Amino acid sequence: MLYSVAGPDSKDEIEATAAVINWLSEGLKDVLPSNVQPNLHKLALSGHSRGGKVAFALALNKITASPLKISALIGIDPVDGMGKGNQTPPPVLTYVPQSFDLNGMPVLVIGSGLGEIKKNPLFPPCAPKGVNHENFFEECQSPAWYFLVKDYGHLDVLDNDTKGVRGITTYCLCKNGKCREPMRKFVGGVIVAFLDAYIQGDDSKLKSIRDRDETVAVEFDKVDVCL
Repeated sequence: MLYSVAGPDSKDEIEATAAVINWLSEGLKDVLPSNVQPNLHKLALSGHSRGGKVAFALALNKITASPLKISALIGIDPVDGMGKGNQTPPPVLTYVPQSFDLNGMPVLVIGSGLGEIKKNPLFPPCAPKGVNHENFFEECQSPAWYFLVKDYGHLDVLDNDTKGVRGITTYCLCKNGKCREPMRKFVGGVIVAFLDAYIQGDDSKLKSIRDRDETVAVEFDKVDVCL
């Protein structure tokens, strides 16, 4: 299932995410092989679109706090509502630069270049200007990384073939690129590079992507780093 229908308020999703994290400390060991021990001191939280808003909200202690310390935060084309002045509750963006007090938590924000463009006159853009990736990055404190991917849309992180009515609508609601695979590969790769840098201590791949020394499947509209 791609998603469930939900109202504008993200409170339940924030609390559900906190409950899942709480379960990790209590129940994860019981479903892993006996020779595998989870390291919950290195916990990364990620979300796409509204899920990106939920991830930021939990990291910022909106509604509730995470039961475990979050070591890294990733927002994949995060969205905080329908437009500036029309945020969905609880609002995350403050429109004050570097206002996100995350206690030094490293953040990766990935944006889609086509996300703020309407697919057609019937639907609003899926990642509207004023509540999207650009605003989230502007409010991050260091260390924060930002990659704005050219010529790809808000839902181009999904599989190429998404079945059923909801799968078909992913091609109707948002402005899309020609093929989803390059965007999907880039998002997966840069997340691994980011986690290698801030969880494993090896930032070589992340710097190579930033400096365009690493061959990637997409072009960037913008790359920015706050260190």
